[in-house]
Amino acid sequence: MDGFIKKFSLEGRKAIVTGGAKGLCNSMAQALHDAGAEVVLVDILDMVEDSAEKMSKSGAPVHAVKADLSKRESLESAYRDCLEKLGGRVDILLNGAGIQYRCPAVDFPQDRWQKILDINLSAVFFLSQLAGKTMLQQGYGRIINVASMTVYCASVLIPAYAASKAGVAQITKALSNEWAAGGVNVNAIAPGYMATELTANMKTVNPKQYEEITGRIPMGRWGTAEDLQGTVVFLASEAAEYISGAVIPVDGGFLGK
Repeated sequence: MDGFIKKFSLEGRKAIVTGGAKGLCNSMAQALHDAGAEVVLVDILDMVEDSAEKMSKSGAPVHAVKADLSKRESLESAYRDCLEKLGGRVDILLNGAGIQYRCPAVDFPQDRWQKILDINLSAVFFLSQLAGKTMLQQGYGRIINVASMTVYCASVLIPAYAASKAGVAQITKALSNEWAAGGVNVNAIAPGYMATELTANMKTVNPKQYEEITGRIPMGRWGTAEDLQGTVVFLASEAAEYISGAVIPVDGGFLGK
């Protein structure tokens, strides 16, 4: 049993997590760190330094890089900084940075559309491209993209977000097709309805919608940040050696109902 369990260990692995300053991605970064990985948190928020310091109180080192991933020059500079902090190697890339904006499609502003696609979709591809080159040279890598339930059901008032996350799912499959034979597995996690800062006020602002959504979830509750931790560690580990090109829902059974 010990031999099999060791496949889930990330001891000695080096990881980059975008959007890692807080929320769901911070929780997933914590899981990678707890499993033994050295981690770089990348975020536009000033608090990324504090988040890294807090996480690094035990275990492997945790670093911070502040960057605006909507700008190509900043993205490339951030990757170079990450690689330098990790000693020239990266084994795991978790593309989690993302933004949202709600607006009826007929009124959706072009600048908001472009910003969402730049961060949610283009940054995922270009960071994967940079990390992919490094990983293919190493002959090993794990790229994990954060998709969404909007891959399967687009909802309303979020056309740019839905388009970007559907694109993430297809990028995941396309890169897997090209890189899996080179030892680089590319997968995605599709979180369901999650209890986050962005959704915390829904119970009071729109209780009817909240109840309708909760009633559709077979587990009877919204997901938490901790609910994503097991899946991300699994996909980052040797236990997922033969999994690539998958988009895995973590949704409390929502899609099956």
